[in-house]
Amino acid sequence: MRWRGGRGGGGVEDRRGMGPAGVGGVGVGGVVLALIGYFVFGVDPSTTLSVVGGAAPPAQQEGVRGTPADEAGRFVDVVSANVNDVWTVVFRQAGQRYRPPDAVVLYDEATRTGCGTGQSAMGPFYCPADRKVYLDLSFWQELETRYGAGGEAARAYVIAHEIGHHVQNLTGANDQAQKMGAKGAESGSVRLELQADCYAGVWAARAAEVSGGQVSLDPADIEDGLRAAAAVGDDTLQRKAQGRVVPDAFTHGSSEQRMRWFRKGSQSGDPDACDTFSTGRL
Repeated sequence: MRWRGGRGGGGVEDRRGMGPAGVGGVGVGGVVLALIGYFVFGVDPSTTLSVVGGAAPPAQQEGVRGTPADEAGRFVDVVSANVNDVWTVVFRQAGQRYRPPDAVVLYDEATRTGCGTGQSAMGPFYCPADRKVYLDLSFWQELETRYGAGGEAARAYVIAHEIGHHVQNLTGANDQAQKMGAKGAESGSVRLELQADCYAGVWAARAAEVSGGQVSLDPADIEDGLRAAAAVGDDTLQRKAQGRVVPDAFTHGSSEQRMRWFRKGSQSGDPDACDTFSTGRL
């Protein structure tokens, strides 16, 4: 994947090194409860952790704003800026104005968010309450070693997927999904996640166009993105965690579905092709 030389300014807020102090007494038990709620019941882990940690969300932390000095941080900054540039163009073409996420937060272990206490065990996530994406970079290693989805393009897919959730927050898709139910193979949650996968594909298709070629993905990179999408399919995760697949507990879609919707976005470059809420076949 080509990204070095791409513009920064992706709105990174760097909280790395600040430590988990003051995020509340969640502990290991709270993290396990959150993960059980997520994979079995389809409950957003940030919601579970907020309840475990206390009735009211803790006060926000604030990290260092700007382009990080290290390469891993710069990668997130450049990719985030490019994803936002794609959506700025898409919204402009529709006669609308795009507002980027308030930040892409890099943190270690745990941090305060507008949705409660964020834990690295939850993986990357978007909090609509504060309009920020949260990412512990240790997830890159887990993505590669545990799920077999390595490479920069796989990491970029994750960033584009989470910013896709921000786009959904702007368009009202989040509200639409909530009305359809939280879990199950045809649920609003699954439709929301598959649309975000498709949006990540739209970014992959248009990254070079908006950056003058400074950020671009070749066919091999697209395959890396597809592997990342497959690695985090509900059926794959359930099979690894409990040895069986329970479609009624799906929250994100199967590996095949996630790959197919990412491919649809990457082949069309058209967000209108990502309407998972109207289609009869997910």
